[in-house]
Amino acid sequence: MTDKNSLMRQLPKVDEMMRSIALEGMDDVPAVLIKLACQKEIESERQRILSGGPYQFSQDDLIKRIKAEVEKQNQPHLRKVINATGIVLHTNLGRARLPQMVSETMEEISSSYSNLEYQLETGERGSRYEHVEQLLTFLTGSEAALVVNNNAAAVYLVLSTLAQGKEVIVSRGELVEIGGAFRVPEIMKASGCTLVEVGTTNKTHKRDYEEHITEHTGALLKVHTSNYKIIGFTEEVSLDQMKAVGEKHGLPLIYDLGSGLMVDLKAYGIGDEPTVRSCLEQGADLVCFSGDKLLGGPQAGIIVGSAEYIKQMKKNHLLRALRIDKLTLTALEYTLRQYLSPETAAERIPTLKMITEPLENLKEKADRFYRMLTEQPGVQYEVVETVGQIGGGTMPGVDLSSYGVGVTMEHVSADGLESMMRKNRVPIIARIWKDKVLLDVRTMSDQDLSEAAEFLNMAGRG
Repeated sequence: MTDKNSLMRQLPKVDEMMRSIALEGMDDVPAVLIKLACQKEIESERQRILSGGPYQFSQDDLIKRIKAEVEKQNQPHLRKVINATGIVLHTNLGRARLPQMVSETMEEISSSYSNLEYQLETGERGSRYEHVEQLLTFLTGSEAALVVNNNAAAVYLVLSTLAQGKEVIVSRGELVEIGGAFRVPEIMKASGCTLVEVGTTNKTHKRDYEEHITEHTGALLKVHTSNYKIIGFTEEVSLDQMKAVGEKHGLPLIYDLGSGLMVDLKAYGIGDEPTVRSCLEQGADLVCFSGDKLLGGPQAGIIVGSAEYIKQMKKNHLLRALRIDKLTLTALEYTLRQYLSPETAAERIPTLKMITEPLENLKEKADRFYRMLTEQPGVQYEVVETVGQIGGGTMPGVDLSSYGVGVTMEHVSADGLESMMRKNRVPIIARIWKDKVLLDVRTMSDQDLSEAAEFLNMAGRG
């Protein structure tokens, strides 16, 4: 114990280390971060002594670790990363990438005052929803539109407004769970509705809805199974069939579409996802969908459809709790504006561009990335064919053929290299494939290629 006490006395005081660190060129770092880093690393030294193992104090090593900790703590926690996974709408990485002009406009709006709820023509108070409602009605063919902070909130608001205290009929095969363990039944319960399940997991018929309608029924709800598929012996009731049932009994038909596709991807030979406009044309009274999935915009929950029903929602006090802010509105408006020119939308919206990128372009991109990498002993790079996904809980079972660069280094394992990439100044998120670290170029910008090449060339030198 005496030896441990003696070793403890060698440890510097926190204020001494803070002065030493200040002399290391970190005088512009907030003092509280330096103090926290000093406390953490000195405590780490204490624990090493108390563990009873071999110990030798080195002030130079301690300063080095404190500086590394200070630099780590001085970085923003939410940071840019390079998505080299090939998953276009990667939920963990922020889903849709916004068009460049959107980010530039957001910068202007965020640092200025704006006409968020002010009518420039009359000088009177306006509504924040006016900035996108006309665009949404024009692009989808709907009578009215409303935007809240995400799609779960959109469904919640719709049900709370139109069916609180009433029964809502849903096919058992559509009772989905979305990310974060949020489930349709729980959202319905929270909104004050009573769930009535009809049909079976794999088959639901028109008569199932009709047989369960009573004087307590408030709405029919259809949920797009966008994050899974049931195949084989299956049957579901189409929107136009459900519309006929709803009209017969005077019930609104609500469609939780989720994905929010505005451009028909079938024209590119990709999947069979319905567009928002087609869902309205088939009879849905209200369609709810996300802004940050196939729409390619910011996180938002968008409701389009009947003017009568949306007018009721605008009077619901929940709307204030669920409303979106000026930056989301800015990003959404400028994303929607790209759809006014359908012939260029797939080129100008990053999500659509990545999904529809021709395979030959991706091969050329992978070859260009390969040429940026420096040949070094013990390091191997190769252009490989790979498969990506759209992701974000959309279009399950649809694979996107792609190209990437596989990396192996003799001095570090694939797991080790993947970890190093995640801890880079600009983290690079890739995947391991056949004992290689694979970087899929579909989801990488030209700047991403340059930054990833810089890291790999440095890491290759050991």
